Amino acid sequence: MTTLSELLAEHTTMDGETADHLQRVVGEWQLLADMSFADFLLWVPLDDLHTGTGGASRAATAQFLCVAQARPTTAPTAHPDDVVGRRAVPVEVGQLRRAVLEGRICRDDDPRWHLEVPVRRETIPVRFKGRTVAVLSRDTNLSTPRVPSPLEIAYLGSASDLCQMIVDGTFPPQSGPPGSAEGSPRAGDGLVRLDVHGNVAYASPNALSAYHRMGHASDVAGADLATVTKALVLDPFDAKDVAGRINEALDGAPSTRMEIKGRRATMLVRALPLRPRGDAAGALVLVRDVTDLRRRDAALMSKDATIREIHHRVKNNLQTVAALLRMQARRSENPEAGRALEESVRRVTSIALVHEALAYSVAEVVELDELLPKVLPAIRDGATTESRSRVRVDPGFGALPAAKATPLVLVLAELTHNALAHAYDPGTAGEVVVSPVRSASRLEVSVADDGHGMPADFDFEKSKGLGLQIVRTLLTSELEATIDVRARDGGGTVAVVRVPLGGS
Repeated sequence: MTTLSELLAEHTTMDGETADHLQRVVGEWQLLADMSFADFLLWVPLDDLHTGTGGASRAATAQFLCVAQARPTTAPTAHPDDVVGRRAVPVEVGQLRRAVLEGRICRDDDPRWHLEVPVRRETIPVRFKGRTVAVLSRDTNLSTPRVPSPLEIAYLGSASDLCQMIVDGTFPPQSGPPGSAEGSPRAGDGLVRLDVHGNVAYASPNALSAYHRMGHASDVAGADLATVTKALVLDPFDAKDVAGRINEALDGAPSTRMEIKGRRATMLVRALPLRPRGDAAGALVLVRDVTDLRRRDAALMSKDATIREIHHRVKNNLQTVAALLRMQARRSENPEAGRALEESVRRVTSIALVHEALAYSVAEVVELDELLPKVLPAIRDGATTESRSRVRVDPGFGALPAAKATPLVLVLAELTHNALAHAYDPGTAGEVVVSPVRSASRLEVSVADDGHGMPADFDFEKSKGLGLQIVRTLLTSELEATIDVRARDGGGTVAVVRVPLGGS
């Protein structure tokens, strides 16, 4: 689906500040849709209404494009089809133009029918820095009769005040960045309407439940909400802060969401000033009980810390094993046994480094661009005593899940060691280059050397060397990968490993 910013860039000459304001409107309008029990559509004129002369005549002939759409979670939608990207039809254009010309909320005299559904439309001019930059349409599905209740009356009254503030250009506040309302409580989570003195005029059932869980035993109707909320918060600094934010909203200052913790519960709070036409009308306080969510977060953090501690201990144990093998290799009188033990040290150390990376990872993923430059160049020291070659690791591996990272590191370590040990004559210098190419579907890694090349009778699939046997086993059983070993252009050998990334 085309985004709001893409549609604005493609169809209008709107400046960045205005586009950001429309993003803020869209960031807040799910609250408006839920409290209005209506769909909201954002229409932008396809001609700039504010350049040159003849603004009124330009508005009277302007065409409009729908660039965003929101459906209510509290009522049936008036637009089951997607309207974004559609131009207003002639029957819609007149009311949209009227909102621009008159600079006020305009309402259909009679409902109109859309897909056999009666719809009442109101158009709301969106003003920014003293000018109308777009129009909101509030479309209500009238097919289901609604019986006014205290909740519905509080919702509709608060929505009307906020819509008037959109016309005034005071909502959403220009100080907040686009998307600043993300994660804030919604109307259905809990809504409290305050009068101009900060006393509770209405609290929804969910809001009452949240306050009861925080420790407030009685009804909050008529109570000073700032005082009630302050008394429930354990941290004295947070208590003072949340009370201050509620009082600031009564004075006209919007607030960001704040998390407060009581004796038995945790709650998100956000206070919005209600000042239609600049007149103080109280404030809207949205609350959400996040106690269970925070408990799950704490459990996940504990589990995550346990997993990282396990990786840390596995790393320590593997390092101990490597140290013991290294000691045994030094005491061995058989040179061949000593070399075999040193190769085991290298393999165990490679696995230990993977677990070390996982011990510091928030997720069960390994950043190979950080790990491989530590593992592969160190192999040179144990390849052959006469080796003067070096190892270069190019970037671009990215991150892999632990289940794929561990076998892949072992495979690349074996291929690098094999190149250093067999591609160069004693005393000669060269370079082994490990280079990745990553796409959405696979990771392709080449291990290339500039040595004297493979023997004429070399067959990778039939090689009996332990290192290459390990490579074949890991490629087929752990990585479901393929390998291609061939002569390198210009001399030497290149092994190309192709690892599928689907499902990783």
